[in-house]
Amino acid sequence: MTTTSSRRTFLRSAGLATGGIFFVRYAAEGLLASATLPSPGQGAAATADPLAAVRAQTGAQPIKSTPLGERLVMLSGPGGNVVVLRGPDGKVVVDTFVQPAWPHLKSALEAIDGQPVKTLIDTHWHFDHTDNNAQFRAAGAVVLAHENTKTRMTQPHDLLGMHIEASPAAALPTRTFKTTESLRANGEEIELVYLPPAHTDTDIFVHYRKANVLHMGDIFFNGFYPFIDAGTGGTINGMIDGAGKALGMTNRTTKIVPGHGPLADRTALETYRKVLTTVRDRVRDLKRSGKTLEQVQAAKPSAEFDAAWGKGLMSPDAFVGVVYATV
Repeated sequence: MTTTSSRRTFLRSAGLATGGIFFVRYAAEGLLASATLPSPGQGAAATADPLAAVRAQTGAQPIKSTPLGERLVMLSGPGGNVVVLRGPDGKVVVDTFVQPAWPHLKSALEAIDGQPVKTLIDTHWHFDHTDNNAQFRAAGAVVLAHENTKTRMTQPHDLLGMHIEASPAAALPTRTFKTTESLRANGEEIELVYLPPAHTDTDIFVHYRKANVLHMGDIFFNGFYPFIDAGTGGTINGMIDGAGKALGMTNRTTKIVPGHGPLADRTALETYRKVLTTVRDRVRDLKRSGKTLEQVQAAKPSAEFDAAWGKGLMSPDAFVGVVYATV
């Protein structure tokens, strides 16, 4: 397990925490337009609890619905993309949005059909994907996740300038697995596949075999540089390997749901993997030659992609810092 000290070292090296002032930037589907949290003296309450500020701002976003098939729909907006499988066996939901979005998410789920939620699946431990676990459990749902997700949720974390307390017992997954798990519901075959450490050490894919839909969680940020949580095991190599595994599970007609960003296809995933691989290789070569992080950032190894990919959570320099720290 990574120590608190090593987490702080990672954040400093990646340029994600400086002088008590930090920035959280979002894109339209789940990562909103740029939002700067207040510096000391510019709103004591928000500064004292930046996690609450992020939850409130993210949770206020409207929920957008995108059909994925006869029984599948993607909901996006207040956090990571949610996928709902509906039918007579009850709903199967993937991920949960952030806490303040719960009333709107509940209404959206009720509008899909009158069946209860039977199963909730967490793609990984981060709060924008697990924040409403307790509400789903209270409604009678089984919460299914990788065993590492449950472990990470029992621990406190410092993430992007936010302190996240351990989740209460009522919010923890009620059922876990180690490598793979299969479900059958509403005429669909659902395969859950654990990925070696990539975005975190808790990531899974959710594959709807009959519908030919793959939810990749935060292995895939569609259209912007991904955040990689080195504090809980994430690495750039794992992200690239995860994208490669997904390519092996898909074809040209597969609908690919990213953790954040718009619905994608195989071509978009191939482009994403190429961007990550190119930047990784350049940063790795510069690091091996003895260059410091500052020197590598100054060399602009991601320059050709920055206009298209550098407008999300991770600025180009921050992304290069993450790659440098985990390559």
